[in-house]
Parts: sequence; C-alpha cells; structure tokens
Amino acid sequence: MNKLRPKILNVFVSDVLAGRLICVDGDYHTFEIDRGYDWGKGHPVLSLSLKAKHGGIDYSELHSRTQLPPFFSNLLPEGHLREYLAAKARVRPQREFALLNALKDDLPGALKLEAAGKIQDKSASTFRVEAREEFEWDESLRFSLAGIQLKFSALESAGKLTIPAHGVGGDYIVKLPSLRYKNVPENEYSMMQLARMVGIETAEVELRKTSSIKRIPKDISENFGQSLVVKRFDRDKSKRIHIEDFAQIFKIYPRDKYSKVSYGGIANVVFKEGGNEQLLEFVRRLTFALLIGNADMHLKNWSVIYRQPQKATLSPAYDMISTISYLPDYQMALSVAGEKSMHKIGEAHFRNLAAKMLLPENLVVNEMRDTKEKFLEVWAKSKSDLPISGNSRKNIDQHLDKLSI
Repeated sequence: MNKLRPKILNVFVSDVLAGRLICVDGDYHTFEIDRGYDWGKGHPVLSLSLKAKHGGIDYSELHSRTQLPPFFSNLLPEGHLREYLAAKARVRPQREFALLNALKDDLPGALKLEAAGKIQDKSASTFRVEAREEFEWDESLRFSLAGIQLKFSALESAGKLTIPAHGVGGDYIVKLPSLRYKNVPENEYSMMQLARMVGIETAEVELRKTSSIKRIPKDISENFGQSLVVKRFDRDKSKRIHIEDFAQIFKIYPRDKYSKVSYGGIANVVFKEGGNEQLLEFVRRLTFALLIGNADMHLKNWSVIYRQPQKATLSPAYDMISTISYLPDYQMALSVAGEKSMHKIGEAHFRNLAAKMLLPENLVVNEMRDTKEKFLEVWAKSKSDLPISGNSRKNIDQHLDKLSI
C-alpha cells in the first residue's frame, strides 16, 4: 500500500505560528498546538477555547473525524452558501479541509493558513492516506464570513465597490438581497441604526443599489434592489484584527448553534473577560434582540474581537434583524434562565440569569430597564423614517405590546 503524506496547514494568528491542522485519509483531522506558542510570552490569543483551567494554554491535541475541529469548522459557510462555494472549488460540501484550503487567503480576523511540508508525526502516519485530492478554485470569489446569506468580500475604489477578482479580500462585506424574503437589507440596516441609537456598538453599515456593485457573479440571480454593505471591523487598512464567534469559543459545531449553551453562558464569558463594562454591553444587545423580535441571535451571531492581542471584548454588533417581520416565531435563539418565549421573558429571568452565572444582579436588571426605555423612545421617534415596510412596523409594535419586560 502506498502511503502519501498527510495534508497540513500551518495556522498563524497575527503572523505568529499557533499550530498545525492535519488531515489524513481525507477524513481524520488533528489540530496540534505549536510548543513555541505561548500566551505567557505575549503571543496573541487564537481562541478562548484553548484556555486551560490555570489560565494558560491547554496543549492537548484536538481530534475530529469527517468534520474539522469546531474552531475551524465554524470558519466555513453554511447552507446554500456552502454548496455554492463547494461547486466553485469543485469539491464535495462535506470536504471541510478542502473548503478551508480554498478560503485560506481571506479568513476572518488575523487568522492565516499556509500549506506545510511533510509531517513527521508518528500517530498521523498510522492512517492510510488516499490519493491527494486536488482543488481547483475559481479565483473570482472568496467568502469572508461564515453564515447562510450570500455575502462577498469587496474592495472600494473611487467610491465604487468591486467584488475582488483574485481572492485578495476586502474591507467590506456585501450582503445581497434575498429572493425568499423582501427587504432584508433594509430591515437589517434599520435595526443596526436603532441599535446604535440605544448605545450599542455596531458595525458600520449602508445601503447601496445592487446594480452599482461591480463583478457580481453571473450565476447569482439576486442582482436587484438594494444590498447591505458592512464595513469589516476585523480589518483596519492593511492590518488584520483577530475575532472569533461564541460557537468557536464553546467548541460547538454550527449545527448546534441554537442549543448547548444559554445566553447566561455567553454573559459569563463576557463578564470574566471584560468585567462590568462588557457585561452592560451584553445586556443591551440581549434586551434589544428581545425588543425588535430577533429570533436569530444564536452563538455565531455573538463574537469577540482582540483589539489587543490578549484582550477579548465583544466585537461590534452585526446581523441584527427583526425576524418576526418574516416568520411568526417568537422563540429566542437561546434561552434566558431557561425560557425562550419572547413574550414570557421578564425582569425575573434577567435576575435569575445573573444569579445563576454569579453576575451582579442589579447591574444586569438596571441596564435591561434603561435599554428598554431608550429603545421605546427612539422607536417612537424614528420608526417612520426607517426604510422598513409598514408591515414590519406593525409587527414590531404588536410584539412590543405583548412583551413582559
């Protein structure tokens, strides 16, 4: 039997080698942390999921079969976006290592992957390695962020947005309109504006005519109406700023983003990493999601950003949308002290969330109250000026009347 070498990608964060991602037999994956990678030496954090109980790095290898380990699996798109990417890369959607290899030049944050030479690891050599799977990649496309909506990294020059032609990445994300639901970009733009008005740090967004964006792929039919343009907060000119979402932090695969962890679990991490200030920001966002009727604030729609290499804080808010405008689903994506029903969640649930996670209760409850009051004031003044449909305004108004908070 001929044994071919495993496929290996060196994993860098802010140009520091953090470890190696190894694929053998097209089915077995290992992430081994480089022994020279050490937070005690000031190296940037790759993921909070690597934190050991004593506070340093847990150097245990991560193994997985079929799928990549969760940190890397969560870098990939989902649903029809994954299928589209796989078709362009000419690999099966289930081949996560191949897909990640196709994306490696334009990943979120300060993460970079580079092909490595032959590995000397003895455990890897025990696996039978099949013929190397070659990738052919259409260089006209790169996908920068995980998710199910069609979105592309874009560059701006002389006021014009262009989807990159050679996989070079960009400073913006273009989110195309949906064929299934009307005015999704307008909805998200409006909710992001409202969030900013109530004191939430948000990504910078704007609406542009889809027809004004250059090089939209010919096989994408959603080239009408307006698209949402989001300024990437993980890019600052030529500098990359590291980020990770909470599915990565909790080592949870995308399929479980609506389960496994509660909002209390997120709050606990936010408080431990950022103290009272970050806890207040978390409460504002959770309260806001409840008020606008956002049933999609799952684990992947919460992220941290490393503006300092070893300091995790909540990233600017993103993907905020009033989902009740499209589906009569009044269940939160995750639970608040055991409750998911938007119309049942009240002050007591916020208090119980704080008590269970050993958070300052009065701080949590008072911020929830303040956010609610600010939102109601801003909504009354601004709702008529926002580019959302009359039906969306009506749905939110009716929803607000039924809330318990």
